Amino acid sequence: MAKIVFIEHNGTQRDVEAGVGSTVMQAALDNLVPGIVGDCGGACSCATCHTYVDAAWLAKLPPMSEEEKMLLEGSLSVEENSRLCCQIRITGELDGLVLRTPASQF
Repeated sequence: MAKIVFIEHNGTQRDVEAGVGSTVMQAALDNLVPGIVGDCGGACSCATCHTYVDAAWLAKLPPMSEEEKMLLEGSLSVEENSRLCCQIRITGELDGLVLRTPASQF
């Protein structure tokens, strides 16, 4: 298990436990984290799981695929640390990962 820290746009922090091998998006949905919609179920086709990765964790994530980059281009409020959490698979190295949710996915 790994702890994933979600910080909502209003500052509310939610710490969730997630299984290694799962995705961060699935952990958010399983724990009813507000701000993560996941309309496509993790198929990297909707961008409703947009998050901001804390700077300390960016280098530990795999690089973005071209599909993820294209979807993020059409998202609201994209920043340099934006990622789709359906594309982040949980590993032991990501225990403590900190993500912030945007004010809106739409």
